Amino acid sequence: MDAGLKLPPLDRAQEHSIVRTGFVACDAPDAMDQLADALGPSEMAVIILFLSPKTDLAALSQALPARFDHTLVVGCTTAGEIGPNGYSEGDIVALGLPAAHFAASTMLIDDLHDLNPSQLIARMIHNRNALAQAKPDWSSECAFLMVDGLSTREDALAAELAVGLGPVPLFGGSAGDGEEFGATYVLHHGTFRTNAAVLVQIRSNCPIKVFKTDHLQPTEQRMVVTGADPARRIVYEINAEPAAREYARLLGKDPEQLSTFTFAAHPVVVRIGDQTHVRAIQQVTDDKDLVFFSAIDEGVVLTLAEPEDMVAHLDRELSALSQSATPDMILGCDCLFRRVEATEKQVTSPISKLLQKHRVIGFSTYGEQVNSMHVNHTLTGVAIYPPTER
Repeated sequence: MDAGLKLPPLDRAQEHSIVRTGFVACDAPDAMDQLADALGPSEMAVIILFLSPKTDLAALSQALPARFDHTLVVGCTTAGEIGPNGYSEGDIVALGLPAAHFAASTMLIDDLHDLNPSQLIARMIHNRNALAQAKPDWSSECAFLMVDGLSTREDALAAELAVGLGPVPLFGGSAGDGEEFGATYVLHHGTFRTNAAVLVQIRSNCPIKVFKTDHLQPTEQRMVVTGADPARRIVYEINAEPAAREYARLLGKDPEQLSTFTFAAHPVVVRIGDQTHVRAIQQVTDDKDLVFFSAIDEGVVLTLAEPEDMVAHLDRELSALSQSATPDMILGCDCLFRRVEATEKQVTSPISKLLQKHRVIGFSTYGEQVNSMHVNHTLTGVAIYPPTER
């Protein structure tokens, strides 16, 4: 965790908050006890945990039943956490949705390489109908997705889920592993899994707004993918030249010096309809191929993008969510590369202050989902507002 950021006491007053939150160091021996105390005695529709990859997952699995035996608990590992003071590392962030204002149903998708679309759609429709029958007077709906960030299946999954969700907005994030890219996990009913995803369908009497934002503007510099392995999201050739070398040439950089910082500072976007979506580069292979975080294929036209002022843009976008009312909190899924860019540009502190000011809680991701799309270098999330009648 950033030495300049100190977490507030876990027992801070939350009497005026609807959504309950808790924060604890991931190596605390009594982490689950502390989080249970922070969330309070209210019945929870669901508890969501965002876990530093340094967390002892086996120990946490064993500790969960003692404190949350009768509550739905889901979660995922992160590429960094977003706590009460903005960006942090080495923590567990807990978010509880009280049953007084939320109803939830969770669904484990346990094999991302063998999706059964008709079965997924049937389960989602069943869950949505059950929530509507249980709470017919509540009208706000959304769906939150956490998915193995190294599965390479987020694009296909988001597209399939969108069919079953219909008008219900979806947002989410891909589980992370810091900057190691070794293994990422999702949590469902006390078990951590890879090659899996967890979908949380939510109904509430609180007004909600699902959103996405990025601060990148396309330039006139374009390139064409001329050699790729779509299944593994690897690009071999750009403009009929070796991919890493051509990308570096267009940037005016040495291909031997390409790094995470380079990819964060110089992302590429694709145009789909009238919108652009970021396709972030994860890494360069030993063969100088480019590995992407999102779907990629031969013939795709990539456009280099240039960032706006990150701090000013984030302040403007988050402030817009408070134009008509102030959110009780914002659950945010923030791309790892946004954190990397903030670090490189030495604006981590002002970014964290904005996240704190606007009550953003969540995690840094290996990719983000919004409705039917899997994107990168983006902040997706949901703003939750107090109901007119509490």
